[in-house]
Amino acid sequence: MNKYWILRYISLVALILLAPPVVAEAPDGYPFQSFDKAMKQAKSEAKLLFVYFGRYGCGYCEKTNKEAFSDPGVKKRYSDNYILAYVDSESGKRLRLPSGERITERELAIHYKAFVTPVFSFVAPDGNAILRLIGVQSKDDLLNADARVQDVLNKTGAS
Repeated sequence: MNKYWILRYISLVALILLAPPVVAEAPDGYPFQSFDKAMKQAKSEAKLLFVYFGRYGCGYCEKTNKEAFSDPGVKKRYSDNYILAYVDSESGKRLRLPSGERITERELAIHYKAFVTPVFSFVAPDGNAILRLIGVQSKDDLLNADARVQDVLNKTGAS
């Protein structure tokens, strides 16, 4: 092997090792935050949590981001009605739950049965899931889901 190929190989290895980790992306322009921070805020404000379970390279996530989350009506209703959390369902990033337990985002996704992506869960401040949407969602799907959740809240008198 000549020096040229050895130098290229070393450069490639260095580039891979020094590259920042790739993470999944939440929709642009939304106030998504980590699950643990969002859960604290949901509890303090007595609001529902909307949890988006996605992952890097998820074409269905990207399709939903482009076709549904780009709608101004969806953005307004979800930003107004929920505390928003984004979870990379393949990530080893550690979270601290309100109980003090430390788990990874991957473990959280398993807990909420987000085995595929995207999964969207409407979660009460106590951590219980109220409604789940699985797969690509249109703007109408998201608006209808919000209306269903708000209708349940109005009927039960919950906030």
